[in-house]
Amino acid sequence: MSLPIIPYLQEIARLEWLHKFFFVRTAPLVTPSYSRGFPELTNKTCTHALFCMMACPAPGAIDVIKTPDGWEPRIHKGHCIRCGLCVEACPNGVLTSGRILESMFNDSTRLSFSFRIDVDTNLCMGCGNCAVACPVNKLIDTQMAYGGRASTDQLLLKVSDGKCHVLHAELCTGCKTCENHCPNEAIRVSRLLEAVQIAEVEP
Repeated sequence: MSLPIIPYLQEIARLEWLHKFFFVRTAPLVTPSYSRGFPELTNKTCTHALFCMMACPAPGAIDVIKTPDGWEPRIHKGHCIRCGLCVEACPNGVLTSGRILESMFNDSTRLSFSFRIDVDTNLCMGCGNCAVACPVNKLIDTQMAYGGRASTDQLLLKVSDGKCHVLHAELCTGCKTCENHCPNEAIRVSRLLEAVQIAEVEP
């Protein structure tokens, strides 16, 4: 009776087996065209809309910086998760990755942004820090920049009756300045992102 190891030795001693073992070759790795790699520039003009940064779920993955030729998004590969949302969000097609832009053109879709501000009236003490710090309020009413009382109701935020009230949520840019300046953490800014069907999209 032969030992169990003898058949294995006989198998690996065959020239065919030895050739396959020492000269093994694998098919070259080819990245599929639909793969979402790291976003790359398309040479289209960036208008500094910052939708790419708004859509990005990975902190620190993308910045839009000022260059001698204008604005330019920069991808930080150590943070980027290659989800492609920045590509879909850009209204000017400045970024590309895989077949995202092609699919958007064929489907006539675009990402739409809006923001919602929720105020917890149980925590709000009506200090007004949010309304004074809000950059949108400052643009609309210059008095707000110096801590003065609001002279109009066309503001994003306003304190009345001892509480903060959201008057025109559609003006929110999602900067979260109000949230960061609230001492009681009574304000939360939520980002709402949805795909919408449009008539025509530039490829």
